[in-house]
Amino acid sequence: MMTSWLPNPATLRRPAYQSLADQFAQAIAKGIVAAGARLPPHRKLADDLGLSVQTVSRAYEELIRRGLVVGEVGRGSFVLSPASENRAPYLAQREAALIDLSILKPVTERRHVEIFRKGLHWVADNLTESAALAFRPSSVMPGHRQIAADWLGRNGLDVARDNITITDGATSAVTTAVMSAVPAGGTIAAATLTHHLLIPLSKYLGLHLEGLPFDRDGILPDALDHLARKGSLHAVYIQPSAINPMAIVSSLERRRELVEVARRHDIQIIENDMLNSMIEHRPPPVATLAPERVLYVNGFTKSTLPGLRVAWLVSPPRIALATANRHLVTNWMATPAMVELLSHWITDGTVDRLILWQREALRERHRIAQEALGEASFHAHPQSLHLWLELPPGSNEDDFVAQARRRGVAVASGGAFRIDDRGRRDAVRIALGSTSASDLRKGLSLVTDCLGSAAEPLLPLIG
Repeated sequence: MMTSWLPNPATLRRPAYQSLADQFAQAIAKGIVAAGARLPPHRKLADDLGLSVQTVSRAYEELIRRGLVVGEVGRGSFVLSPASENRAPYLAQREAALIDLSILKPVTERRHVEIFRKGLHWVADNLTESAALAFRPSSVMPGHRQIAADWLGRNGLDVARDNITITDGATSAVTTAVMSAVPAGGTIAAATLTHHLLIPLSKYLGLHLEGLPFDRDGILPDALDHLARKGSLHAVYIQPSAINPMAIVSSLERRRELVEVARRHDIQIIENDMLNSMIEHRPPPVATLAPERVLYVNGFTKSTLPGLRVAWLVSPPRIALATANRHLVTNWMATPAMVELLSHWITDGTVDRLILWQREALRERHRIAQEALGEASFHAHPQSLHLWLELPPGSNEDDFVAQARRRGVAVASGGAFRIDDRGRRDAVRIALGSTSASDLRKGLSLVTDCLGSAAEPLLPLIG
């Protein structure tokens, strides 16, 4: 429903767009304009108030920046709920009696703890003075960046070491990349199902996030081209190699098509490739096709073990300095001891062995999933850490998650990954590596039981 309330143009001050945004903000805070209300179209409001369309557009952009409004292409601008903080898809704290399939982790066993302990002993015995005492990233990381460049070269990326920023994991790298590619108030696009952290990150940075339709091969190039033609699109975020919610691995042809669109409109590409070489027979990273415009994220927490919180962010030469500066103000530098450990493990082959082990362990996890879920409709890749389970027609994913939890298993609601509801089909994400094989089998059996009653609403408990 469109709001019937209108600001008072007689009380506007300079700058007019700021004052207009303030009036809307006060009306939202007082409940005069309710959550979910659609704001008037730009031109209509401009005509009603005797303002320019540009003034109204800037006011709406300011409301988006403040996290009060969300804009949806083709539908308009809508007021967000005051309490519309994005919920994490996983449990914040593990509950003892619950089988937790909500958090994305690699498969681990006792051996991983022993490998980590051995690695930390090596760090203790070999820690350099610069790693322990230095406070200047440029004096600590050059050798480690060269090791990173050599590793990336094995994956087809010809990267100068000075264009690599070493970060404390993918979250830090993605945050830095988004801040480097998209200016304040700018627009970034992604598949309508995307990385769950990109949605709140865009809100916190005051960015406009646009959802793009996709198929079994990834984002539709025509949709990206259509959005870019409207102007003001700065970057597109992609996860082309199985780390996306539906575990899609985009073809080489689709990757080339997206690059062609990005070049035509001078759009930056942020490529999250956290599973990297663990995905067998994957096409080359998009960064190899367009090194001049791709910010490439490559990490190890998902392919080796969770505690190895280090990721590399490769930047195009023209924005490498900007990327380094954004990382400085948000993180300063990666933790030197962890970087030392990763570099050592790459050099002695431990990383390669862990990735190969993970690949084989996931084969078994996917076999368990196929057996337990039977005829259920789900999307996965043989080396994905998760599967995307579509629910029967008429089901509600949040009710399903609640029902599953009451039966003893936690899964992630699809809503945490959804930018908008276009083409929505309710679903849940199920992590395959977050628990033991026996608990995975039991948890998936509980999920299968829930599927039989997925359309039945969950009644409240009244004590």
